[in-house]
Amino acid sequence: MTDPRTDHQLAADLAREAGEVLLGIRGDFPADGEPAQLKSAGDLGSHEYLMAALATARPEDAVLSEEGADDRARLSAERVWIVDPLDGTREFSERPRDDWAVHVALWEAGALVAGAVAIPARGVVHSTAEPDSIPASTGGKIRLAVSRSRPPAWLPALVEALSADLVPMGSAGVKAMSVLDGTADAYVHAGGQYEWDSAAPVVVAAAAGLHTSRIDGSPLVYNQDNVLLPDLIVCRPELAERVLAAVATLGL
Repeated sequence: MTDPRTDHQLAADLAREAGEVLLGIRGDFPADGEPAQLKSAGDLGSHEYLMAALATARPEDAVLSEEGADDRARLSAERVWIVDPLDGTREFSERPRDDWAVHVALWEAGALVAGAVAIPARGVVHSTAEPDSIPASTGGKIRLAVSRSRPPAWLPALVEALSADLVPMGSAGVKAMSVLDGTADAYVHAGGQYEWDSAAPVVVAAAAGLHTSRIDGSPLVYNQDNVLLPDLIVCRPELAERVLAAVATLGL
């Protein structure tokens, strides 16, 4: 029998539970173990948990996971779960960093409809089950969430165009959710992501009222034949026009 939980609650529960699996793997891993082995153990452990849980809770639905083979049957399915079992493997392997996440999203009949982003090491789950409220504006300079380890070459030009301050952090999910928790005002990415990198952050951010789009302002479209979805903007709604205009000057 299909699990009676709503899709919103199921997404939140699965993201949290997969996060608990990851915390267990991380906690049990030898202090002198190889980071690459910890990354692999985390990816596989969370993926296997999510696949088994979804097979039980929603056996008729298709699944697209970063760590699984792409079952092309999803292209004709009405409902597809899009998951990233461990977003931010590098941060996960660098104990005790906490800026890594679990993404669980549901696409149905052409649109994202539910999702959750867990940040397990912080004990936080952002979800469409209980959408966040947008924090009050600081009224100061725009704070941009950026990669702490791989800032893009175009970043200085965007900082100048927006007169922005930088807030370095890890995974894509954590960066997107930083706009929800008030750590940042905008997250701009260009240069390569896949559907599982952004699906859950986007549906959660949109449910809270944040602006979400591609860098040219067009909608983010999921469950496509080619799962490459290389660019993204998540920002406070009142900043969307300004951020889009600044990005347009970069010629990305």
